[in-house]
Amino acid sequence: MALGAPQSDVRRMILTQGMALVRAGVLIGLAGSLAVARLVVRALYGVSAGDPFSLAGAAGVLLLVALLACYLPARLASRLDPLVTLREG
Repeated sequence: MALGAPQSDVRRMILTQGMALVRAGVLIGLAGSLAVARLVVRALYGVSAGDPFSLAGAAGVLLLVALLACYLPARLASRLDPLVTLREG
């Protein structure tokens, strides 16, 4: 913003970078859960080891929480005045 970037670009940059890490983590987590599911199949009552609704639901909740966790700091960063921030920093 100190170099002239609009607020929307700052918000988009922070969300894009944060969500890229989240997507990678969700994909690794899904792959890991499918790999380990066969080991814990006895502990899953009423749910199959690779139930797509359970996996999609868990991934969806994680993505929504991560989106909120990325959006709040992005909104705050886009509202800061660059001159005040540089003086105080």
